[in-house]
Amino acid sequence: MIVRLILPAGVDRAALPLLTARALRAFVDGYVAVLLPAYLLALGFGVWEVGLISTATLLGSALATLAVGAWGHRFHHRHLLLAAALLMAATGLGFASLSAFWPLLLVAFVGTLNPSSGDVSVFLPLEHARLAEAAQGDARTALFARYSLTGALCAALGALAAAVPDWLVANFAIDRLDALRSLFAVYALVGITVWLLYRRLPQPQSHEQPAPPTPLGPSRGIVTRLAALFSIDAFAGGLVVNSLLALWLFERFGLSLTAAGAFFFWAGLLTAASQLAAPWVASRIGLINTMVFTHIPANICLILAALAQSLPVALGLLLLRSALSQMDVPTRSAFVMAVVTPPERAAAASFTAVPRSLAAAFSPSLGGAMFAAGWLAAPLVACGLLKIAYDLALWRAFRQVKPG
Repeated sequence: MIVRLILPAGVDRAALPLLTARALRAFVDGYVAVLLPAYLLALGFGVWEVGLISTATLLGSALATLAVGAWGHRFHHRHLLLAAALLMAATGLGFASLSAFWPLLLVAFVGTLNPSSGDVSVFLPLEHARLAEAAQGDARTALFARYSLTGALCAALGALAAAVPDWLVANFAIDRLDALRSLFAVYALVGITVWLLYRRLPQPQSHEQPAPPTPLGPSRGIVTRLAALFSIDAFAGGLVVNSLLALWLFERFGLSLTAAGAFFFWAGLLTAASQLAAPWVASRIGLINTMVFTHIPANICLILAALAQSLPVALGLLLLRSALSQMDVPTRSAFVMAVVTPPERAAAASFTAVPRSLAAAFSPSLGGAMFAAGWLAAPLVACGLLKIAYDLALWRAFRQVKPG
């Protein structure tokens, strides 16, 4: 009975470990994105080093995703997921025990930390591939919606856990640095738990042969244009990943870690609600219009927040942005799948995702450099302007395209 409440009708029970693992990963990602800048500042690093480590995490994840897309079909998804879970545990232990910049940068590059608001790790394409095998038709759509919503809600709850170090310091007289390290140790324990969950996935049959991916064919032109535009959007978003946005709130307004966690909790809930509303809006005004006409107001709010003189005004604008800025995520995926032929869908998903990941990986270090130079508003303003330019270019290029 409980399983049926969690899984949509018509979905194989083998999907349950994947949904549970997604929930656990999203929870720890939710607090890591807020804790990471505070932890690095407590270690004595500057804001530019925070940006560099954020860049390393995203760049490593992008390259790992690229490797999975190129060679992952040679291995069963279960084996790759088990390896990724062990890497997650090692990442948590590395951040909990190391203090020097270069070792932490290396762990950030090869590990699984996620400083952004969405799942950009190597887990995502691997779990998607397994989920696609667990259901068909409408049940598959419902399963992916449940997967996304689970991630958004648990990430919001995780943001609240960013207050735990302050609570430990206040109630148990624990050193602040040790309190921060303890949550990275919890991250490692979650990695081990996820490994145990993945062990419950079905074993590959001895006669199964991995199928090579189907390359892009007639849709290559439109997918290439979409990938180029999505990369602009991703590069802009990398300027204000959650870790850098938390850093901005710490530096600009002196916001406490507990208050920052509460803010990201409410922002995460608004994001989850917006993704539920996106299909309803798209059914009335279309996929492209939903992507563009919700995104532009969100980015205007970001620019205004960068220029706000008081914390309540800035937080209000950022929360309004959270209610609008992610409505393009499900509609973007749906648009890509609708404008390519069915055999090209897997290749199109990879072809548009990898450039996005690579573009997003390089901008956090630029945002950190702007902060280090004292230009606290610059990353937010640059992000908003670039995203508005992307929205207008997308609308101009694809407003006449009718999805199939």
